[in-house]
Amino acid sequence: MATAIWWIRRDLRLTDNQALTAALTRAAQIVPCFVLDPRLLNSSYAGERRKAFLFAGLRVLDAALRSRGGRLIVRCGDPAVVLPRLAAESGACAVCAERDYSPYARCRDEAVARALPIPLVLTDGLTIRRPDALLKDDGTPYMVFTPYSRRWRSYPPVRSHEILPAPGTLSVPDSIVGDPIPEQPRLDDAGPFPAGEAEAQARLRRFTTGDEAPIYAYAQARDFPDLDSTSKLSPYLRFGMLSARQAALAAYQAMDAAPNAEQRTGAETWLTELIWRDFYYSILYHFPHVAHGCFQRAYDAIAWENNPTHFAAWCAGLTGYPFVDAAMRQLAATGWMHNRARMAVASFLVKDLLIDWRWGEKWFMQMLLDGDLAANNGGWQWSAGVGTDAAPYFRIFNPTAQGQKFDPRGVYIRRWVPELRLVPDRYIHEPWRMPRSEQMRAGCIIGQDYPAPIVDHAVARQRVLEAYRRVRVP
Repeated sequence: MATAIWWIRRDLRLTDNQALTAALTRAAQIVPCFVLDPRLLNSSYAGERRKAFLFAGLRVLDAALRSRGGRLIVRCGDPAVVLPRLAAESGACAVCAERDYSPYARCRDEAVARALPIPLVLTDGLTIRRPDALLKDDGTPYMVFTPYSRRWRSYPPVRSHEILPAPGTLSVPDSIVGDPIPEQPRLDDAGPFPAGEAEAQARLRRFTTGDEAPIYAYAQARDFPDLDSTSKLSPYLRFGMLSARQAALAAYQAMDAAPNAEQRTGAETWLTELIWRDFYYSILYHFPHVAHGCFQRAYDAIAWENNPTHFAAWCAGLTGYPFVDAAMRQLAATGWMHNRARMAVASFLVKDLLIDWRWGEKWFMQMLLDGDLAANNGGWQWSAGVGTDAAPYFRIFNPTAQGQKFDPRGVYIRRWVPELRLVPDRYIHEPWRMPRSEQMRAGCIIGQDYPAPIVDHAVARQRVLEAYRRVRVP
């Protein structure tokens, strides 16, 4: 009986899995294998919480496979060593995997292909549109989002018949055994992000279906972190517990079913976020230097201050700017942060503290459940003004104004910065302006119970503008 290896990497799902389908079309038996690669697991960018989410997802996937007569085979080691051995053990005719686009993934896959005596078959599935297929008319890659988005939308929308169903039954050779899924780190059972495909599918349905679906208010509500107005699907897309193509289909279906133009705009806006995800994969694929430096290379020469005390305060949510601190504490507590807050804290680190954006990028990768090189790198370069925007260096968020605009009553701040919970609304965004008597009534003495601002925004703004002007790209 022919056997194929389904090499699972970032596709911890059975529905709409093109690599799994490719394996099943080649063989009656498959070996679903996840390789615990020490170079990834031991990387300084690999956070404990994200590893816990991965291991929990593997356990859920194993249970789904067992319910269909299969099971997950876990192996530890270098994939270029592990997979040829597994191919020999199983007599496999091919190894099928979903194509990945990071510099490390591409080098790894080339090494595996050289080491295997059988074909390595790479399929689509990580993105909705392939980075190497969506190009300008002259064959060069897009470097600016708006024209990329126009071209992306010119392609036919995803339709329901394209979504591949989960297989009914699976057969795995009895002789193949694996290593145990690590027990530690362990995902908090009461945490806000249970792992697995079923949870991802349920979240997608709740967000996109019905006349009152949150997707229809997304355009108006998405910037307010105190509201439960976003899909919170990013960790599931990160590990492929949900296919990006199925998410796009749900957006298109919501657009078609929208009761009015305003609600259709909500669904279109959410689809735009999925297009941003594809765009950042395209940038990483075509310009791999962004993994380590600025897209606009001239900005690599910026003279960063890199004050370690300021960086520690930012990480701990103790900058004295309530909106920034609330966001950083949300990240520490949950492994997730609202996107508006991500932009605000990134701008604060780079533009107010004059700290190298790569410090923040790495901290996010260590802390985020959805930490993904392409999206995280793209977001940080956008916030730092060193990425694909034409003239972004002067984009400097005011950390106080961000809170005043997007958390006007301080609901988000009070949730995550409890020492400010009794501060009156008129001071919640600038608690350092409270008279001493108000501080005492609120039980929050500035400089004692909550820090004074670690920098003056107006002064910091002039400092960073000068630093960027010195190396400005014409």
